[in-house]
Amino acid sequence: MAPLRALKSYAKVAVGLFCGYIVWGWFSGPASDDISHPKTIGRYDRSFGSRKPTFTRDEKRREAIVDAFKHAWRAYERDAFGADEYHPISHTGKNFTNAKGAGIGYMIIDALDTMMIMKQDGDGELEEMYQRAHHWIEHTLDFSLGGQVNTFETTIRVLGGLLAAYHLADRKQAPVFLTHAVDLAERLLPAFETPSGIPLSDSNLHTKQGRGDMANGGLASTAEATTLQLEFRYLSNVTGDPKYWEAAVKVMKTVKQALPPNGPYLVPIFISPQDGRFRSSDVRLGSRGDSYYEYLLKQYIQTVKLYRNAMYEDAMNSIHELLFKRTPIQNLLYAAELEPKVYSRTADFDIRTWHVSPKQDHLVCFLGGSLMLGATEAWADVPPVLYNLPRANARRDWDNGKALIETCMETHNTATGLSPEIAVFYDTEKRKEVKESGKEWFIKGGISDYPLLDARYILRPETVESLFIAFRLSGDPIYRMYGWRIFQAIEKHCKIPEYQGGGYVSIRNVDRVEGEKGWVDNMETFFLAETLKYLYLLFSESSVISLRKYVFNTEAHPLPIFTPSKVLHSAGMTK
Repeated sequence: MAPLRALKSYAKVAVGLFCGYIVWGWFSGPASDDISHPKTIGRYDRSFGSRKPTFTRDEKRREAIVDAFKHAWRAYERDAFGADEYHPISHTGKNFTNAKGAGIGYMIIDALDTMMIMKQDGDGELEEMYQRAHHWIEHTLDFSLGGQVNTFETTIRVLGGLLAAYHLADRKQAPVFLTHAVDLAERLLPAFETPSGIPLSDSNLHTKQGRGDMANGGLASTAEATTLQLEFRYLSNVTGDPKYWEAAVKVMKTVKQALPPNGPYLVPIFISPQDGRFRSSDVRLGSRGDSYYEYLLKQYIQTVKLYRNAMYEDAMNSIHELLFKRTPIQNLLYAAELEPKVYSRTADFDIRTWHVSPKQDHLVCFLGGSLMLGATEAWADVPPVLYNLPRANARRDWDNGKALIETCMETHNTATGLSPEIAVFYDTEKRKEVKESGKEWFIKGGISDYPLLDARYILRPETVESLFIAFRLSGDPIYRMYGWRIFQAIEKHCKIPEYQGGGYVSIRNVDRVEGEKGWVDNMETFFLAETLKYLYLLFSESSVISLRKYVFNTEAHPLPIFTPSKVLHSAGMTK
């Protein structure tokens, strides 16, 4: 018995030391302030997932991201203030319309709420930048001078940006944002005047007329037509005028009627504004398809989950059935595409017979965070109790959302640490290719001296968007670590030094370190509106733009969650 008593004594000592270590680690925190090691205050450890973490900001990383925003904005303001596009290498700007050289605020308005969120801690330089931007909007912006613009892009960037700024601004400065938002919406509404209610792809802001996409036979992009709802519905909420809400709802009702009654509930990327029916075209979660699925969830969250979300449930089930695939060795989850065997303008087809293409746009990386958001509906505990999530298949969506984020991070495993525009995956029959290359995916044309557009990185935000959502919902510090890696890669490969003028550029090939040779002379507006905003929020406390109070439009403009008035409620919603 003596050896047994000794063993028990040793065990008690070991347990005591272990518990003491945990308590010491909890209260003491990390000793180093080295920002190369992301931290979560509250000492949340994944092995203790039942403990609710408490977050505070990571000040040094947030400061680095604010500095990046200032670096970009100073260059734009010096070279091209008021222009819709910015080209930092040539120090020039460009507008999307040719009407009297007028810009419509793409860059200024798209970046405005990022500036407003960042300046809340009293940053004097950001405050001055904001005041100059507000002055331009109040005294120079004039949508009546604008010419032909894309209905969708103008809605998500400019209308969404104005509405977010209206909500975030003080009472004195907010009215100018709402006035311009109403003016812009009135100029976009004629695009919805089609037999089906599906909006036309383009809008002439001067003549207040819509125009179809001539390059695609007048068809509308499915994602573009169905990614106007958050903005138009919120505009009705703040103005009390239901016509914007009604236009947005009619689109969704038309789309619902066009879905096959027995599934699958996936949508081709083109739909006709004339008859409201889909046309034989690719099914994908990337370009022209992505934000349709994003807004199915976000419309539901925006109006305090007042309306049943059957379209979202059906779509997620079909995605899991037909689009989600795994690689042969690492079992990476990715979202494939479906391609018709023959492209045609027919409205009669069966997508179950179409060819599976194992490629995934960087755009698809929004879906990881979106699946996790849908699993919790933004209201579960943090981290969520996985056996008590609010909807059927929630655990499936949570787990696959996390898995998809890991795949997206795997596509950052390149020479630059940045992800390509398109990654092609080896399917389960390509085990030999995987073993030879050591990777389960590749970039088409990535080894060429003249790479395809697939190889570029254009400062996209989708991966960091998912990292932000995943961190806010789970508290897992690995998502901050991933985000910091991406930010450091952007700083290293996309930043133009101050002595060369400043700003950020795209790069033409993520798998080659080419320095200035690989720079592409464009700084996308979404770099300021989305990429830097999501990174800033990733390292902020969870009360800053809380997921329980806000829903982000697809351009990362935070719009408040609201309860619709009786008038709007009576206007209905897609069930």
